[in-house]
Amino acid sequence: MSLDVSPQLLAEAENGEVREQDFVETVRTSLPYAYDLVARLVTELRSGTGEFADNRTPPPSERERGQLLRALSSDAIRGSLERHFGVALAFQNCHRVAVFHPEARGGETHTRFTSLRSQILNQSPEFRDC
Repeated sequence: MSLDVSPQLLAEAENGEVREQDFVETVRTSLPYAYDLVARLVTELRSGTGEFADNRTPPPSERERGQLLRALSSDAIRGSLERHFGVALAFQNCHRVAVFHPEARGGETHTRFTSLRSQILNQSPEFRDC
């Protein structure tokens, strides 16, 4: 799953720095499932009282799962999404994405969510091939 980079953005990258808002727009249009999922979780986080908001629903198809994996496995994409939305992202398996307030990174709840123990407890046989 690659980003659909416009000729203009490619030319900008070849000539120097890329504006992050242009990169985020490329992510939004190239990986719409991943972008929309993060946006929805950000809305839930900001409208609720919880320390984080997370997704536990598997993607509807392998295409969407691929988008999510691509977005969260790329440092550039993940970092841009975090800065764009003003959150810290955490990821446990094929679809369990969580958003935290940035200041929560390294705190008790974030550390528990990203711990080895939580990773192990969040496994099941259906996740082995995702």
